[in-house]
Amino acid sequence: MQAEEDAEFVGARVEAGLRAARFSSPPSSEEFAASIEPKNVPAVFRGVLKGSAASPRWDPLHGGLDYLLEKVGPDVAVEAMMSSTGHVFYGDLRSHERVSIPFSTFMHSCKSYLGHLNAASDSSKDKGIGEEPTCSGEMCSAGLEISEQLYLAQVSILNTENKERCSLEVLKEDIQEPIFLKGKPFSSINFWMSRAHMRSSTHYDPHHNLLCVVAGCKKVTLWSPSASPFLYPMPVYGEASNHSGVSIEEPDYSSYTRAKYMKEYSERVVLNCGDALFIPEGWYHQVDSDDLTIAINFWWKSRIMTEMLEHMDAYYLRRILRRLVDTEMNKIVQKNFFRHAKENNGFQPTDKELRGSEQFNLHNEVKSHDTSDKKGARDTSDKKGAADTSGKKGAPLQSLEPSTLQALYELMSMVHDSVEAVDQNDIAESASQDTSSSQSNERKKTAADDSSLLEKDPVAKIILPVEPLELRSMLLAMVHTFPRTLEGLVLNILGPTGAEILTRKFDEMDQQTTTEEQTEFYKTFYSAFDDQYAAMDTLLNRKELFSFQVFQSVLDQYLRVHVDRPS
Repeated sequence: MQAEEDAEFVGARVEAGLRAARFSSPPSSEEFAASIEPKNVPAVFRGVLKGSAASPRWDPLHGGLDYLLEKVGPDVAVEAMMSSTGHVFYGDLRSHERVSIPFSTFMHSCKSYLGHLNAASDSSKDKGIGEEPTCSGEMCSAGLEISEQLYLAQVSILNTENKERCSLEVLKEDIQEPIFLKGKPFSSINFWMSRAHMRSSTHYDPHHNLLCVVAGCKKVTLWSPSASPFLYPMPVYGEASNHSGVSIEEPDYSSYTRAKYMKEYSERVVLNCGDALFIPEGWYHQVDSDDLTIAINFWWKSRIMTEMLEHMDAYYLRRILRRLVDTEMNKIVQKNFFRHAKENNGFQPTDKELRGSEQFNLHNEVKSHDTSDKKGARDTSDKKGAADTSGKKGAPLQSLEPSTLQALYELMSMVHDSVEAVDQNDIAESASQDTSSSQSNERKKTAADDSSLLEKDPVAKIILPVEPLELRSMLLAMVHTFPRTLEGLVLNILGPTGAEILTRKFDEMDQQTTTEEQTEFYKTFYSAFDDQYAAMDTLLNRKELFSFQVFQSVLDQYLRVHVDRPS
């Protein structure tokens, strides 16, 4: 099991274009700038630190701890992270604290730990390699228990954004920047060191990052920014907004249901001494570090962030949110379309005789609803001519495909069941009068999960698999035979998702028909309504409500923010 966790892997749902590239040798600065960095996809480079003084000098197994002690000196203090959650360091400030300790104190702690590891490996006794050594005099005098989990994280060697003197600036003399980063305006260069095995929580950084392992080994698990919904990022307004809210040790899948797919969208890479990993800005990563692992990293601003003008931020925000909403809307419709198509794949029989029999039976079932609609149709025939199909290009029920006839039957049953024991004429009248009231109630509805939007809208589920031209024929048949049912369906039964799918079907119909046919269809369709403008307004309002429900979902998935629709 441990070997499996230590190995590299690529999740089943990671797109091919988002998988980390591998390079056996460092590229040139021109190649990196032209074909690697712009893709915003991770890349692994082997042997990047060859020739760097840091690699042999800092190696803890070959005198590196003594070298660092002497190089930095006894009087330099650094900030260390102290975890309250064992060997896991979470970004939430409530789970750790930063403490100032002498750099020499941490080095002596590491020397003591290394001595314990060496003794354990030489001893014939069965001592656990992770067993903590006893407290050294210097550590105890510093008031720190050796059992405390300490981690030197992001200790500055260079920081161009903060003009204060960097704690470990002296180590810059041992660092040779990778050739492919030549000319990069670094924001910072940082020192990272773990005494014992430790894990960092899943997070992203607001800079491009090159992580270089000087000694030891790191296992880095990566997620594209597009996988954010599965990671449940902390609220954007919080102190740890760049961290995932899901525990890496004991994830609570009952509270974070999408997180069960995290691994399928992830990729793990293993970095040994001398290796480097390019982590583009915004990419989530979770890092496991072995005992006595040392790394440095280079941060620099991406070109896109450098070129984004501050006065354009509001526009960029609106464009990005709009694109995310459009993408989510398409995913909801397309994902459910393919699912429903698969479920209904065996509906239409191939045998002509069976198909004709089904159509005959469905036709009779639909006609059984005809009586309730005929009175309304006759009452309004002079005004709209809906019941009189002579001379009109109507769509007779007999011409509908069995699956379309089945959909028509289900829609009619839904409308008639919802208004059972209520006079149809009263419904038609109140539908127009109460449109604004029903729309007001709709504004109060929210969508908890985009995957449930279609499931909550039975009309959407019925019309989604119907081909556009078949739906056109079905709607025309309803206009000429069941106008009151069509009016009740649109004004009272059609939900936000159904309105979105219906109008998308209209767009598809338009692409497959002439301008004259389009004009005739819409004229005929809206003739079924006492108030055509109320029908148009209903469709528009419910489409906007669907967009808002998806917008809520986007804010929740990507920003962990919830908003109510303005009244």
